[in-house]
Amino acid sequence: MPIIQRFIACAIYINARDHNPPHFHVRMSDGRDAFVEIESLEMHSGSVSRREIKEALAWAVTNRDLLRRKFKEYNP
Repeated sequence: MPIIQRFIACAIYINARDHNPPHFHVRMSDGRDAFVEIESLEMHSGSVSRREIKEALAWAVTNRDLLRRKFKEYNP
């Protein structure tokens, strides 16, 4: 699972050969994971709050094109 961006408490990953919709994962330093849709930034997770990944979500807003390209690259 390639790391796209690291932050203090988490990192953004995109899995190869993953399912639609295009999305990325935010993995917390303690191992918890959130699934976030690239287009809507809708978060799917039972154990990670938006507050905990606000830095990653802010980065995703300004780097959405990069996330789209990487998802397509890893999921042809």
